[in-house]
Amino acid sequence: MTARGQIIIFTDLDGTLLDESYSFAAAEPALQEIAEQAIPLVLCSSKTRKEIEHYRDKLGNSRPFISENGGGIFIPEGYFPDESIFERYSPVTENGYRLIRLGIPYHELRMAVGNLRERGFPITGFGDLSTEELMELTGLPPEEALLCKERDFDEPFLFHGDEGKKEALFRAIQDSGLATTQGVFYHLLGNNDKGKAVKILSEIFRARYGSITTIALGDSPNDLPMLENVDFPVAVQRQDGRHHPSLALPNLYKATGIGPRGWNNAVHELLSRLGEVS
Repeated sequence: MTARGQIIIFTDLDGTLLDESYSFAAAEPALQEIAEQAIPLVLCSSKTRKEIEHYRDKLGNSRPFISENGGGIFIPEGYFPDESIFERYSPVTENGYRLIRLGIPYHELRMAVGNLRERGFPITGFGDLSTEELMELTGLPPEEALLCKERDFDEPFLFHGDEGKKEALFRAIQDSGLATTQGVFYHLLGNNDKGKAVKILSEIFRARYGSITTIALGDSPNDLPMLENVDFPVAVQRQDGRHHPSLALPNLYKATGIGPRGWNNAVHELLSRLGEVS
């Protein structure tokens, strides 16, 4: 623990910790550094619970995580010795976790997709796609495409119209009480985002440790709320070598390197910097 308190790292997956082939190999040195310092690494993704569990297994990660653009905060049972620190968020017990639900049920989002299509908006949700179509669209292997379809709080979708129709679609979504965000795809969701979930989980970690320093890494517009709610926000370079212009924060650290390579560089640099004041 540094003089700044316990470090907590939040990270996006696709395009950030994972490259275009869904590998985190380029981030291995920093991941080892995090493990050696026992720093909680919280995966915060648009991916589903089962997709994130798949990568937690690969990473050897047993920390809490945030699924589907802040739809759910999953805290492994027994992770915090004193559960009273998060009881005010009304967690439920599911699948070995204490789950704090922030998103609306997936079936309501699927109904909304159908209603929007009936109104003439040309959209296709992930729930409309077969596993084979999803594999072709995302490049996911079969087992991960299946996990991607088991959704709880968020519906990624494709839009097939022009810019004017898209603006009308986003207004219609907003008027219906729902929201959109953008990662690799557009997403339909309720009144939740990564930032709200990160803020809550940070409060829980703060209640546990007393003092914390938070870092977050992302690459897309849906990461902006997360980056806005930490001490050290980091943008990694995207495939075109640029940092997404929507991530324009005054204290933003712009990592050098695409995806996990930039992730590795930024984490090493920040941990070195924070270690100097320990």
